[in-house]
Amino acid sequence: MPPKIDRDYTKDKEQLKMFFTEYSKMDDKTGNKIFKYRAQLTNIAHREQVAFTVDLDDIAELDDELAHAIQQNTRRYTTIISEILQEILPNFKTRPVPPKDALDVYIEHRLLMEQRHRNVLDGEEPKNSHPPELMRRFEVYFRDFAATKVLPVRDIKAIHIGKLVTIRGIVTRSTEVKPMMCVATYTCDQCGAETYQPVASMSFMPLQLCPSDDCQINKFGGRLSLQTRGSKFVKFQEVKIQEDSDQVPVGHIPRSLTIFCRGETTRQCQPGDHVIVTGVFLPLLRSGFKQLTSGLLTETFLEAHKIIGLDQGDTDDASREVTEDELAQLTEDDFYSKLASSLAPEIYGHEDIKKALLLLLVGGVDKRPDGMKIRGNINICLMGDPGVAKSQLLSYINRLAPRSQYTTGRGSSGVGLTAAVMKDPLTGEMILEGGALVLADQGVCCIDEFDKMADSDRTAIHEVMEQQTISIAKAGIMTTLNARVSILAAANPAYGRYNPKRTIEQNIQLPAALLSRFDLLWLIQDRADLANDLRLAKHITYVHQHSTQPPTEVRTLDMKLMRKYIKLCKRKEPIITEDLTDFVVSSYVEMRKEARNSRDMTFTSARNLLAVLRLSTALARLRLSNTVEKDDISEAIRLVEMSKDSINHIDERSNRPEDPMDSIYYLIRDQARDTTIVKVSDILERCINRGFKPDQVNECIEEYEALNVWQVNQARTTITFV
Repeated sequence: MPPKIDRDYTKDKEQLKMFFTEYSKMDDKTGNKIFKYRAQLTNIAHREQVAFTVDLDDIAELDDELAHAIQQNTRRYTTIISEILQEILPNFKTRPVPPKDALDVYIEHRLLMEQRHRNVLDGEEPKNSHPPELMRRFEVYFRDFAATKVLPVRDIKAIHIGKLVTIRGIVTRSTEVKPMMCVATYTCDQCGAETYQPVASMSFMPLQLCPSDDCQINKFGGRLSLQTRGSKFVKFQEVKIQEDSDQVPVGHIPRSLTIFCRGETTRQCQPGDHVIVTGVFLPLLRSGFKQLTSGLLTETFLEAHKIIGLDQGDTDDASREVTEDELAQLTEDDFYSKLASSLAPEIYGHEDIKKALLLLLVGGVDKRPDGMKIRGNINICLMGDPGVAKSQLLSYINRLAPRSQYTTGRGSSGVGLTAAVMKDPLTGEMILEGGALVLADQGVCCIDEFDKMADSDRTAIHEVMEQQTISIAKAGIMTTLNARVSILAAANPAYGRYNPKRTIEQNIQLPAALLSRFDLLWLIQDRADLANDLRLAKHITYVHQHSTQPPTEVRTLDMKLMRKYIKLCKRKEPIITEDLTDFVVSSYVEMRKEARNSRDMTFTSARNLLAVLRLSTALARLRLSNTVEKDDISEAIRLVEMSKDSINHIDERSNRPEDPMDSIYYLIRDQARDTTIVKVSDILERCINRGFKPDQVNECIEEYEALNVWQVNQARTTITFV
């Protein structure tokens, strides 16, 4: 219901004063009355609380029209409520207040000086009386109606200016918290009087001449100097929010909005967080040269009143814990396989890969022995032929992980992954803006087309994958940023399909230094198998037809429930008992021995031992256990062995080494597909490019000429097929 235009603010003030002192609510658990706002006022009076939060739903119970009036004209009512609190706050001091600080001494001195001036001027207000903002030790914030629709950034229009709105998005940048002046205090060099100047906007013009009566009467014309100790500052932080990808219309790019956080709303979010922000939508008025350059245009911002952090893809109930019934459903028989099969159920097969991805989401435990850090995050690289659902698995993990970023190798630079140096639009100083790896801190970063990334950009990931930090030395900024992130990469083979005869470095064209940093390297080969192809085709056609996975024996779990369970698992910090140490050591030694004796294409090092320990602690976390058992280590070793087998496995048909003569003959035959005459020079060039020697090519030509497959002219420059 829209409020009346001409409101009686005096009546509203009395109504709100009564509301704050008398409003009560029944407690569901105890059945007692709770005086919600009286409790807040008591805490503020005793300096145990700074923020005074007003819920519009509570005011709507008293007067619906007043609640909507506050929503439509929030700035005005913030001032009114501040005046009410200043007036009634002394009544709530029921116990001793903490010892006086410097601000109390200042306030007492100012009140004393003002009273003296009143006595001299016979009750008349002095010209330089202190503003009410200077004396306040509290801040007023509003909570929007629970039924209010959360708007995307692009739906905030001119009609919302001055109103309380609620928006949703992802934080892309947050500046440092700095003090912002809200009341400037000056001292006169002639009469010594204090003069106050409230600052309402982002810039102000300092006062020059003293307005006090002494200087005006005696015409001293005293100069004012700013007194920082006597001025009032408030915490200030600028946050940039960008709309979520699901809110962006087709063909558009995401829009951003600046959020100004003051006082208690600062430090509520980090870059990469998904948030719901309630605040007042206002225009940002520039002055001076900035207004001259911007012309008729004006920027807008949101003055934050409440910031709620969200788990990705969830609403307000994201913080709700897993119930007993849900926990019983999760931890029933064979729950490990059930959880794994619930990851991307529309994708057929890949059971072991899904188990590995589940452990990546849960993660191991970080260790810090004497200043050194051993990461707990698990890194996985999926490699293989095109069309084996690598990208689909990545996009599903990106949606499921509570905190994640998705990027591609070709579409991201080293700076975009780590951090970019930018000029802060507010202060003009150089600042760092975090890239994908920083935004995904304590989450997952999915990098598709990993092999297409430039070498210079790929080196930025080396430090992240092992040290979990990003060291920056740019534009005079030398710092280390946290990037405690699990990397899930997908890479295609260099020549279209995976060639079992080549080594893994030649196939994927990634350096061994980078590959050894992955805990698991999975190779997914697309092998022709009649029974498997038939099942896969039936699965794909069913998904395409019904938009859901085919019915299975076990019911797959909901994504929200899985997200909550993973959050619960991450609280556990399991340890490996001493009696299992020998088993782990002997397993690793056996692994090294096999790698030495057999034809192992992967690089087996001490990092594989750490991978086994990480995977086993992740398995213990998954069981909500505080200790790692032998079965966990056995399963971790099995996953490592399976990932190695996927790479070392070679098709049976490729066991027989191919004769170079046959290979050269097939190349010549391919070249003569559309004609019967082929130049020898073209044949030589093609075969040499494929790694054959000129002697082998000539030998092949002579051999097949003797068999009368083709004829060579007298100058031996062309071949004619018979």
